[in-house]
Amino acid sequence: MDRQTAITVEHANKSYGTLKAVDDLSFSVATARCFGFLGPNGAGKTTMMKMLYAKALPDRSPSTVIDVFGLDPRRDELRIKSLSGVAPQDDDLDEELSVIQNLRIFARLQGMQKAGADGRIDELLAFMELGGKRGARIRELSGGMRRRLIIVRALLNDPQLLILDEPTTGLDPQVRQLIWDKLRGLKQGGVTILLTTHYMEEAFQIADEVVIMDKGRKVMEGNPARLLETEIEPYVLELLNKRAAADLDRRVDGSVRKEEAAERVLYYGNEQKMLDRMSKALSPDEYYLRKTNLEDIFLKATGRDLNAGQ
Repeated sequence: MDRQTAITVEHANKSYGTLKAVDDLSFSVATARCFGFLGPNGAGKTTMMKMLYAKALPDRSPSTVIDVFGLDPRRDELRIKSLSGVAPQDDDLDEELSVIQNLRIFARLQGMQKAGADGRIDELLAFMELGGKRGARIRELSGGMRRRLIIVRALLNDPQLLILDEPTTGLDPQVRQLIWDKLRGLKQGGVTILLTTHYMEEAFQIADEVVIMDKGRKVMEGNPARLLETEIEPYVLELLNKRAAADLDRRVDGSVRKEEAAERVLYYGNEQKMLDRMSKALSPDEYYLRKTNLEDIFLKATGRDLNAGQ
């Protein structure tokens, strides 16, 4: 693996009994970039990330390659963990302890000396705008503060690889934007970031590359902005009531692609003028004409029906 590549995965598989959680997945991650895993619940995103730091082991196969900074998780688990910081989706902070106590305990588990650990803790609390909460009890913190604290904890050992599982779920826009800005700063500082998220805007904002997974398999991969250029039409007319589509269908030509959702109909086209003409037959509360986004690509790749695990 060359110096510019942090992670290489080839033909990774992971089964749990008859369930194929990850199915022949291959990808690579450049150093100091953010790589995003997108997919419905149960698509295999978290399982794949766990295989990178040996929390889950891949199925045995001679064709499988998992290389993390030149290390194999099956042989070099401890070395990879020493290079990595993990911010899980679940909040596992000790609510009976203070912020500084939680971080000191984790630093001790990382083998850090108290003097050096306290300096690093203060630096990271300031970085995540939590400097005033050093002595606060965990139960006193808001949801956004707790998520930022979990990221602080993941950064204590100055990792080369930061693994984030749904880092901003349930957070308000201000906190989400703050975390995005901090992650951009980490990338500029040379940290490689792996991200799972259900927020398509989050993936678009901070991921340099994404892989869209469904039922354990890769269905699409690329830079988010480039995917918008190559994988979907640029405009969509979204009808908020299916009844309004009956008359419109007679106005549609072959240049417009139609998709149906539970209570909506979506017309995708390359020409905004065509969709604009179609909308003239509708009242303003019946439609929404907009540019397509990463969520449209996600739904095109994975479908609009719910998987069994959702």
